[in-house]
Amino acid sequence: MAETVVQESHLRSILKGLTWRVVATTTIILIAYFTTGDVQAALKIGFIEFFIKLLLYYLHERAWQTVPRGKVRKILKQKS
Repeated sequence: MAETVVQESHLRSILKGLTWRVVATTTIILIAYFTTGDVQAALKIGFIEFFIKLLLYYLHERAWQTVPRGKVRKILKQKS
């Protein structure tokens, strides 16, 4: 019996990364603003952080696609 391997598409990984980055970047902009008191600095930090972490997230997701996650491999004995 053949086992079907299901992987996320590249587009799904990108969309997940984008939606998460919006949430996370909003958080970092707020933290930067409350830390510095400077809106421009907070937005610059958020802008840089958004693109760097989006790329890292995408690479992380694609790397995990190569890991056989949660599967127990059994060796079946053949009948002779």
